[in-house]
Amino acid sequence: MFDVYRVPEDHEALREAVRSLCDGKVAPNAATADAKSEFPQGSYDALRAADFHAPHVPVEYGGAGADALATAIVIEEVARACASTSLVPAVNKLGTMPLLLSGSAELKQRYLPPVARGEAMFSYCLSEPEAGSDAASMRTRAERDGDHYVLNGAKRWITNAGLSEYYTVFAVTDPGAGSRGISAFVVEKSDHGVSFGAPEKKLGMKGSPTREVFFDNVRIPADRMIGSPGTGFGSAMRTLDHTRVTIAAQAVGIAQGALDVASGYVQERKQFGRPVAEFQGVQFMLADMAMALESARQMTYAAAARSERDDPDLTYFGAAAKCVASDAAMKITTDAVQLLGGYGYTTDFPVERMMRDAKLTQIYEGTNQVQRIVVARRLLRG
Repeated sequence: MFDVYRVPEDHEALREAVRSLCDGKVAPNAATADAKSEFPQGSYDALRAADFHAPHVPVEYGGAGADALATAIVIEEVARACASTSLVPAVNKLGTMPLLLSGSAELKQRYLPPVARGEAMFSYCLSEPEAGSDAASMRTRAERDGDHYVLNGAKRWITNAGLSEYYTVFAVTDPGAGSRGISAFVVEKSDHGVSFGAPEKKLGMKGSPTREVFFDNVRIPADRMIGSPGTGFGSAMRTLDHTRVTIAAQAVGIAQGALDVASGYVQERKQFGRPVAEFQGVQFMLADMAMALESARQMTYAAAARSERDDPDLTYFGAAAKCVASDAAMKITTDAVQLLGGYGYTTDFPVERMMRDAKLTQIYEGTNQVQRIVVARRLLRG
């Protein structure tokens, strides 16, 4: 019975493989990607070569078929080396999850294999300039025109926009019906009328482009609708239940990277004639960081198991894991900067980058205030 709390050996072997790859071919690119605000193409190529760019895609579509826990471990280990690069597997899952949950067999067969082969990435277009936490108030429209839909509108804060070939886009198809009037579609980068805004100038995650996506009379075949008309908002929320687990994993990875740097530094740095690590105040900080990190990791893995089973309490656990892990990551990375003192505040060490990257995990895929609302509502429902 006690094995239930042990990560399976094949998953630990996966962790070692991803960590080895990232130490050698991802981490060396992280600082440059951040400094230049450039997509780390070399890191992406390394992930593709090892089949870690979209591990969640089922085997029947040419993917690795990794379960939710294995996918979380991949994202965690990539984030430990470079948070921006970890958004490749994370956003590929986010973009394709509506297809996996609700898409037709034809849509899956058309769009999942290119992602599995690393020929295309898949982004997720839900947020708008006036529809962030209140996603149901979106204004993007999709009007039926024979055997096509015509999309008009704009989406904001879209990760990897401009790089991704495919986009899951949510739009209103039945005005006045509220959330039940929203449908989901696959839009291709090459569709006429699709364009992108300038890259956002961000605090962190600078190696992952974030841009607006504009739709100007974009005509797409009706068979590119994901699921039935009016089911898009439900698909969006179900998707987030699953993918908030990946953000939790990303936060855990960032925090682990910061703790690794800090614990190594304090053992080497000497003050008052002895290593800083020998001071009890420093030891207490490290202990608190380690305990918070492991608590977040266990919560994340518990949520991943529920995601794999699609348990009825996934909404609660996905929100809780994302909230707990991202709050822990923010605290741990901030403390890591503190432990490195003046050096922590410079780009000579990666902890300042990790602190900046960690902040976003408290914001995207639902702010942590929203996560607390989700958790509280589920709790009060019993």
